[in-house]
Amino acid sequence: MSLAPQDLVLLLPVILFALSFHELGHAWTALRFGDSTARDLGRVSLDPRRHLDPIGTIMVFVAGFGWAKPVPIDPSRLKNPQRDGLWIAAAGPLANLLTAIASGLVLQALVRTGAIEQLPGAAGEAVLRLCILSVHVNLALMVFNLIPIHPLDGAAVLKGLVTPAGAAHLARLDQVGPFLLLGLIVIGRATGQSIIGRFLEPVVGTLSQWVSGGLL
Repeated sequence: MSLAPQDLVLLLPVILFALSFHELGHAWTALRFGDSTARDLGRVSLDPRRHLDPIGTIMVFVAGFGWAKPVPIDPSRLKNPQRDGLWIAAAGPLANLLTAIASGLVLQALVRTGAIEQLPGAAGEAVLRLCILSVHVNLALMVFNLIPIHPLDGAAVLKGLVTPAGAAHLARLDQVGPFLLLGLIVIGRATGQSIIGRFLEPVVGTLSQWVSGGLL
């Protein structure tokens, strides 16, 4: 997705909401499964100051994907840590998917009903771009975070889908996950050929078509 200069002004609130709602999804779901750790730290909130990781936020602007501060989870407070951990991990990407769907529906309503034409030129264009950016950013965050490499959510989701023995084996690989992820990002920046980007772009593109009713 190419960005016009004016999009940078709209991109900030979109990113702040996407990251905050993602982490709120984790924290709220953990609370529902009996772990109040995140709530006690004030993470059941849409306040971006509670969630943002400076480097992860900058990466959204630079690379098109990023992260926030992980929501702390205490497995000892969960009735079934493996199963419950799957849903807690999946809640963040799901929050982004719901936001993308909502943005796509608003986009379709504005365009197909002609309501966008009733707004003043600059305002109409801004609202339209805001919806488009929200679709792309939230889908990119969702797909990126579902990559099964620790510390991304996909790793925890995968552990919840396999046997306890398989989950234990995957957990032993967690220590190399951050280095693998960093390596992929650095190689992509150095070569100009992002491995992660090549994976994200077609998936995000297809999903964008779906949630926008073919408008994107």
